[in-house]
Amino acid sequence: MRFIPHTERDIREMLETIGVQNVDQLFAGIPEKLQLGNKHLDLPAALSESEVISTLRQIQMRNPNTEEISSFLGAGAYRHYSPAVVGSLIQRGEFSTSYTPYQAEVSQGTLQAIFEFQTMIAMLTGMDVVNASMYDGASALAEAVIMANRINQQKEYLVASAVHPEYRQTTETYLRGTDHQLINVPYNSDGRTDFEFIRAHLNDRTSAVVLQSPNFFGIVEEYEQLSRELKEQNTLLIVVVAEPLSLGILKPPGERDADIVVGEAQSFGLPVSYGGPYVGFFATREKFVRQMPGRLAGETIDRKGRRSFVLTLSTREQFIRRERATSNICTNQGLCMLAVTIYLAVMGKQGLRELALLNLRKADYLKNKLSKMKGFSLRFNADTFNEIVLKCPRPATEIRDALLEYKILAGLPLGDHYQELADSLLICATELNTVEAIDRLAEKLGTV
Repeated sequence: MRFIPHTERDIREMLETIGVQNVDQLFAGIPEKLQLGNKHLDLPAALSESEVISTLRQIQMRNPNTEEISSFLGAGAYRHYSPAVVGSLIQRGEFSTSYTPYQAEVSQGTLQAIFEFQTMIAMLTGMDVVNASMYDGASALAEAVIMANRINQQKEYLVASAVHPEYRQTTETYLRGTDHQLINVPYNSDGRTDFEFIRAHLNDRTSAVVLQSPNFFGIVEEYEQLSRELKEQNTLLIVVVAEPLSLGILKPPGERDADIVVGEAQSFGLPVSYGGPYVGFFATREKFVRQMPGRLAGETIDRKGRRSFVLTLSTREQFIRRERATSNICTNQGLCMLAVTIYLAVMGKQGLRELALLNLRKADYLKNKLSKMKGFSLRFNADTFNEIVLKCPRPATEIRDALLEYKILAGLPLGDHYQELADSLLICATELNTVEAIDRLAEKLGTV
């Protein structure tokens, strides 16, 4: 495609049509002090390629990385080992250049990858239908809440405060300016969601209850009885899974009567790299499939009887639904989705279970080690997966900053999200945290 710039005549005709004399008038709404005008940008002198690379490396060295720092940070972004085959396969040209199948039937490889992703996430969550992926876990939750309204037309949602704070913030942003209401559900002294609060606030306007398990504190929620009660109230249950590796050993939400299951698949083959990349998943019951955002890849046969793939469902406004579209989110996070698919295929059911058990054991070792330290204690006494909340003798930010001097990132201070937990650290242990590193964390905690 050739780029044909506007001619002077084109520009003049457009300005006359708009009713302005020159291009500068188009920017009259910008305060003058913010306009560049005729001034030149104060940029450094040009550098050669080798000088640019050297400069960038110096900047890079200012940032600590997990090759030189011991990290116990989780909170929705988990460090797991990714087999070399994942990075090798996604770099193949046919994968690295593919994005999204607008001409679906000619993109058989991409469609098959999407289909396999949907299948494996469905098996993992115990749900009937999974879409082609979402931007991230946070946007997936926001879309799930909106979908609940499409199903039952109610506008109140009971959202556990133990759901990832950023997921809740994203959902609030989606609903801002509407008459939908998010009601915050507190957590109990053991870190679990207060189900009695939910029962007390259920009414005929309640569209859905939103829970996370393991929740933001790493605690496993037991919600089977509650889910049965919600069914009697015609209230939907939305379950968030921010650490999907937990499903390697935990009973899947689908077997606990969840109606919609959303979460983040970053743990499966994607690195923690400056806040991304992420890839959300979205699963639901077959009876709700027409209200699900995004699209589905389906399996069929062609005229010659060969296995092939098609877009079975696509509900974006730019296709056939227009104003009746369920969501503008229709992209699959192509390369990220592919990495997850390859990772799950390589690990298999048994490998995923073994890895989940290894994470559980590492976290148990961490929990036992830190709970015995003078001045420190476990904030919550409940079953956890790979994260714990440690109560500290002084503000958690001070503890974190002090340990950074020893090149240890001790975890996430919770005060920014929960004022009452300003003295608490959310600490995560995965298979990449060695016993020696956990022992060193405990040793240095004892000195600060």
